[in-house]
Amino acid sequence: MALLGPRQSGKTTLARELVDIHSPNYFDLEDQASLMALADPKGVLEPLKGLVVIDEVQERPELFPILRVLLDRKPLPAKFLILGSASPELLKQSSESLAGRLELIEMGGFDLSEVSPKKTSQLWLRGGFPLSFLAKNDADSFAWRKSFIKTFLERDLREQGIDLPSVTLYRFWAMLANSHGQIWNSAPIAASLGISEPTVRKYLDIFAGVFMARQLHPWHVNIKKRQVKAPKVYIRDTGILNLFLELGTEAEILRHPTCGASWEGFVLEQLIRILEIDHPYYWATHQGAEIDLVFKKGGRMYGVEIKRADAPTMTPSMRIALEDLKLERIVVVYPGSKRYALHKKIDVVPFEMISGGIKIFD
Repeated sequence: MALLGPRQSGKTTLARELVDIHSPNYFDLEDQASLMALADPKGVLEPLKGLVVIDEVQERPELFPILRVLLDRKPLPAKFLILGSASPELLKQSSESLAGRLELIEMGGFDLSEVSPKKTSQLWLRGGFPLSFLAKNDADSFAWRKSFIKTFLERDLREQGIDLPSVTLYRFWAMLANSHGQIWNSAPIAASLGISEPTVRKYLDIFAGVFMARQLHPWHVNIKKRQVKAPKVYIRDTGILNLFLELGTEAEILRHPTCGASWEGFVLEQLIRILEIDHPYYWATHQGAEIDLVFKKGGRMYGVEIKRADAPTMTPSMRIALEDLKLERIVVVYPGSKRYALHKKIDVVPFEMISGGIKIFD
């Protein structure tokens, strides 16, 4: 099993609950001692029994073919939990070497199902990274995120093949933040940074690959209407988004012009994780019809609209989406406290109810 996700999301903490860090079955490949211990990886790993943890496995991609051999033993004396900070190299090696032998699990920070509903505003402001969310106060949380971004720019992104100066990378990330919730257009960013549009798209793919950005791709159906084909872009963690927008309190978020887009991205990420949506999409036409999230579950198509409003009402987009996409149901998520129906197939649901999972569509 591979547990993938950004740094500081809690992967190592979880693994150490399963295997003691001082156990011969625990290897941290950012620790020189572990690297030296694995100088002969097959000779070291083959005798081990039980659960074996290999942290930061992307540091030694040559381990994957060896793991394939070890996983084909019968009976199997050991199982392996590998942890990685979501590098494209890791995903490539694992898919090629361990096809059919590996389950990939994405681990982010905290989500609504893991914190009290009373902490919703804190989760929106600080984001889900544990050390940010659990900081003593908002100022400490902001300082932690600032330090995290500096380290991420100076080390992690360079390991992914981005060779721009850290100042330029910061500007690119800030531009992503200002594009949050919008349909992607690489041209102005390329012009501002003095690089080509294909290069900008490559960098966006890398940010998505390290779980810092999400590209929400458009859903297409066979209808006569012209449909939008470009993805929408979101900063996945709203704490990171708020850092780039220099928003340190909830009051500042609520006054900011991006409040609606920030709320949309926040709810979107919670839904994707809690509902375990493997392939999320949005849908939009050039005539103006749009729905924020569409996905399939159990062979049925569902839709979600996200509204930062006191009492959302029926919109033409919802009616069009129901008809054109043949949706089973639409749920409108809002920050209120009462559930009510807009249509026999459309319900308005309080945000706090989404922790109940797919049942919100019942």
